[in-house]
Amino acid sequence: MGMTGYKWDDEYSVIGDKGEIDFIDYENDNSVCNYNPLEEGPVVVSAPFSFIDGKPQSVFVGETAFDSITIRNTSGDPMDLWTKIYASTPEDSFTLSLMKPPSANSEGNTSQGFIEFFDLEDRMIQPGETLTIWLSCKAKEIGLHTTVVHFDVGGDRLERVAFLLVEDKISQSLASKKPYSRGQRKKQFAVDAFVTGSRPARVMDRGFKNRLPRYDIPKDIRELVESKQTPDVIHAGLTKDNYASFFKHLLILEELQLEEDMRAYNMENINMRKNGKFLSLKVPGLAERRPSLVHGDHIFAKLACPDASETARVYQGFIHRVEADEVFLKFAPEFHLSHVDENLYNVQFTYNRINMRRLYQAIDAAEGLELNLLFPSESPESRLIETTPLVPISCTLNEEQMCSIEMILGCKGGPPYVIYGPPGTGKTMTVVEAILQLHKTRDCSRILVCAPSNSAADLILEKLLNAESVELKENEIFRLNAATRPYNDVKPDFLRFCFFDELVFKCPPLNAITCYRIVISTYMSSSLLYAESVPKGHFSHIFLDEAGQASEPESMVPIANLCQRDTVVVLAGDPMQLGPVIYSREAETLGLGKSYLERLYECEFYSEGDENYVTKLVRNYRCDPEILYLPSLLFYNGELIPCKDYKGSFLNSVKFLPNKEFPVFFFGIQGFDEREGSNPSWFNRIEASKVVEVVKSLTASGILGQEDIGVITPYRQQVLKLQNALENLEMPDIKVGSVEQFQGQERKVIIISTVRSTVKHNEFDRTHCLGFLSNPRRFNVAITRAISLLVIIGNPHIISKDPYWSRLIWRCADNNSYQGCALPERQVYVDEVSIEEDCWNHDENTHGESGWVQDTIQSEVPKPVTDEAEWSDGWK
Repeated sequence: MGMTGYKWDDEYSVIGDKGEIDFIDYENDNSVCNYNPLEEGPVVVSAPFSFIDGKPQSVFVGETAFDSITIRNTSGDPMDLWTKIYASTPEDSFTLSLMKPPSANSEGNTSQGFIEFFDLEDRMIQPGETLTIWLSCKAKEIGLHTTVVHFDVGGDRLERVAFLLVEDKISQSLASKKPYSRGQRKKQFAVDAFVTGSRPARVMDRGFKNRLPRYDIPKDIRELVESKQTPDVIHAGLTKDNYASFFKHLLILEELQLEEDMRAYNMENINMRKNGKFLSLKVPGLAERRPSLVHGDHIFAKLACPDASETARVYQGFIHRVEADEVFLKFAPEFHLSHVDENLYNVQFTYNRINMRRLYQAIDAAEGLELNLLFPSESPESRLIETTPLVPISCTLNEEQMCSIEMILGCKGGPPYVIYGPPGTGKTMTVVEAILQLHKTRDCSRILVCAPSNSAADLILEKLLNAESVELKENEIFRLNAATRPYNDVKPDFLRFCFFDELVFKCPPLNAITCYRIVISTYMSSSLLYAESVPKGHFSHIFLDEAGQASEPESMVPIANLCQRDTVVVLAGDPMQLGPVIYSREAETLGLGKSYLERLYECEFYSEGDENYVTKLVRNYRCDPEILYLPSLLFYNGELIPCKDYKGSFLNSVKFLPNKEFPVFFFGIQGFDEREGSNPSWFNRIEASKVVEVVKSLTASGILGQEDIGVITPYRQQVLKLQNALENLEMPDIKVGSVEQFQGQERKVIIISTVRSTVKHNEFDRTHCLGFLSNPRRFNVAITRAISLLVIIGNPHIISKDPYWSRLIWRCADNNSYQGCALPERQVYVDEVSIEEDCWNHDENTHGESGWVQDTIQSEVPKPVTDEAEWSDGWK
């Protein structure tokens, strides 16, 4: 039976005629949550295993729990009673008895005469009589145990539903330490005037040649947005005539949201501790970059004592050092002199505007770009690239990779050239080969390579340095880092390609930076090249890797400041994977959430696959073919060709797999999602325990190391709970992170914990793009990180509401690779047609277009947003 199979009446629910339970959501079950004996009829039946603080009672796995049920006849007539356990999940885990069950430490003679049964036939209850029976549960396995008991009295039927949460040592160790309550919004104090703090000494002995304008938000625009109105220029949509105005107004929406988000971290009645010449402040969540604070940022502080709350002076404190969850601050001397560690302060955080100012400046500069860079479809003529045969340098390239590199080498400016790289198709390898080809064959080439993160930029540097056929010298390649990047964040082997002073990274002067033939940077840090006045056209080629993850203003930071007519711009990415991180829901919806790469695909040259504009890589070298099957079908028109050599699979050694030939396994578990303290992020300790069990099983054989396993989960608190559990088991090298943190990465084994176990939160998650539901791109990235084995742990009744996850669940079930709780009723979605499973041929010689059949799920892919906790209930 499924949730759709029962309705609620005044006294009881009608579950259906079939004696089985698929899933009952305890948070939506009115027969338990709203049970009121005063509203019953002549026979009153109590509810067993009553909730504690709105949650099911817990019992340890392997134990037997029991509770009494009283049936009281309040009428003046005798009543016939038939009692039966209608159904239980897991099957037969609940029983009835007329005697109180013996406890585990009871002596043997107390169990004599004790009999358990599933139904109690025809008993007469006299007027005023109360019959007590006992409901027992044998806790067979971790997860939610559920039963439905029917009481037929005369011509009526009453029903009671019981829940028990079965736990083990790991799940109990991860239990919430504090009940969840929404974080109270801190009272904002006015900062009309303040005493200036002590700014960190600047390492730089020279100023930038191009200084960023302030780009203060106009007062009228701020008031318009704060009154929940949208500027007209945004509603008009993007055109070549309003490019800068359109994006600058979207950035204003984003900046105002970031200001609001930062205010959520304000603190009241806190202590600061004297630490040498600094005052140290502990900031919860800082280690997870919530809030994100770096060297040089500042806060405001004032005494919190009631007498001085209105009149106390406001002091500015600058951050001189950040360590884990602690910042070291310097205020004006008078603040330090009057400070004692017992003082209580109110603290307000401020949003660092430097990156937003860089985006405003880039959008302004973009108005000077050629039309065919910003709007290729409006260019008066199409492009025809002349190519010459290519001799690979660093690796054996496939046909599509060769084609894309030949096109890049033949390109002479104009519209961006796109390398469309679905998961595992060698996109970064193609970018690296193109860079090496240019470096080796074009002495006059100057190449800028940008990636959205430091780790992605470091990866490109590493691959370039590892190329065996080309030896890059230290004076040819430079890794540009922001001054805020921690020195110890860079691998020691890479430091010789960086420039720093007193362990602070910086940009070399103009005459030095222009001597390098290859410069590698993040999108944002490339603004340092503009600041040093590197001239437009200095770089012959600009590569933007993972371009789908950057907003259009972010992509314009390197392009708008450094491009001229003959500069070759290359974008590499996948519009079907995660897009840019946007904090303002409104700005994201109105266009800021669409990457420059995705917008280019609205032009027919790109959308129709014209090889003069784009090459699509289709050969996947990462995943086992069965892992690749659904993503190719659902996102890439069935075009991906699995090329991984999957001989010598370790699946035979994985004990828990029911089908050793199928590398996708789903374990269905009805867990329990919860929150703790004022943290709005969700976790599911039952699923976390199951993840640990799977990890221990995988590593026990010795075939897999910790570095071979990755755990993906959509909620930050589940990440922290799993990290804690694995560290306690001395497994700190197993990476646990969100989907966003795994994009661009791979592991031999990926375990996914979906967390959600209650239906009532689904709509909230859909609205805020949280979790996995209703975000196909997050689904796509999550299931394509695994090389050899993908394990999903979750509640199938929740995630099957999404058509993509439903397809994955039933693909596992159809291949005897599902275990756990009963499956939901199989759904056929409106836009889905059946696909014959035998269309997939494992013969590697037939993996062409005919090897896969196009699926017809064509629902629009929502834009992904930032990590979940930024949007969670009560956080803002």
